[in-house]
Amino acid sequence: MKKERSGEVLFLSRSARNGAERRSRKRTRGVIGSIIVVLLVAVLGAGYYVFDLQRQFSSKSNTVSLGFSEAEQQARPIKDPDDKSMNILMLGVDHADGNTSEATALDGAVSQRSDSMMLVHIPEDRSQVYVMSMVRDMYVNIPGYGMNKLNAAISFGGVPLLLQTVEGLFDTKIDHVAMIDFEGFKELSTALGGVTVNNDIEFTAHDTDYFYPVGEITLEGDRALRFVRERKSFINGDYQRVANQRKFIAAAANQVLSTGTVTNPVKLYEIVDKVSPYLTFDEDFDAATLVGLGLQLKNVDTENMAMFTLPTAGSSTSADGQSIELASELAIQQIGEALRTDSMAEYLKANPPEGE
Repeated sequence: MKKERSGEVLFLSRSARNGAERRSRKRTRGVIGSIIVVLLVAVLGAGYYVFDLQRQFSSKSNTVSLGFSEAEQQARPIKDPDDKSMNILMLGVDHADGNTSEATALDGAVSQRSDSMMLVHIPEDRSQVYVMSMVRDMYVNIPGYGMNKLNAAISFGGVPLLLQTVEGLFDTKIDHVAMIDFEGFKELSTALGGVTVNNDIEFTAHDTDYFYPVGEITLEGDRALRFVRERKSFINGDYQRVANQRKFIAAAANQVLSTGTVTNPVKLYEIVDKVSPYLTFDEDFDAATLVGLGLQLKNVDTENMAMFTLPTAGSSTSADGQSIELASELAIQQIGEALRTDSMAEYLKANPPEGE
């Protein structure tokens, strides 16, 4: 029997800046923004000029229409009308044609893939934010296509099919979708003047001469992009990649909060201008909704944002020869129940991920 595998919990208070890891106890209206690649921290925490930034953000970012048919809509899980918790599917996508402006192309099967998939759960009382990474090679049932890797869903049927797949996996309704093209990581790091992370595994990015030593390193431009995308250099592949992605997001969020960026109009506008074109949201998840959500989360400490990886049941090979990660039916069942009953805190307490 294979041992279940789990990723570590990472909290946003673990900053790697100015030679030491420091705990950030600052509060922000835009906690959810710090997840969506920090841009929204700036937008939601911008004070008196938030609405100017909101307009700029709305004009620059993209919208995806999920376009479910009536039959597909009826087949989706039903959410209790009294359940005010929120589930957001966050995706890091790679546009093969380099065109991030045609957001409507994301509706269907297109030449792209998602290398980063996170399910964000915000409880009804808005006291906490949970971010669960899902490895792309997890072998799951894709509606209409049978068993395949999780990230194959977006190739078969775009974002709508991936959303249906995740909803079916956990028997849980997903309220919104948020996406960032991986080029956005590159632009964000440049706008911030570099993002400092504490790297725990020495590696050289595949097919490059980009060397990443152990310890504090400052990432900017293409080096930042390769850091969040690299997996071939690691024994545990996707597990280390999603850990590095969370590490980058955490470091960037703390950097924004600790350097006065949210009170610097010039810097904020620069970040919004450079990164917004790489962001895509479902049509109901507009800037006004994000601002409202940020206000609801104004009392949440960034140090209490729990980030972890969905446990799997080990590696294997599919019948057609693919290298896959086996889904942990127990973990999926337990997490699905926690999402439906808004009891993620209790689940993590009873099932602490490795490295907590």
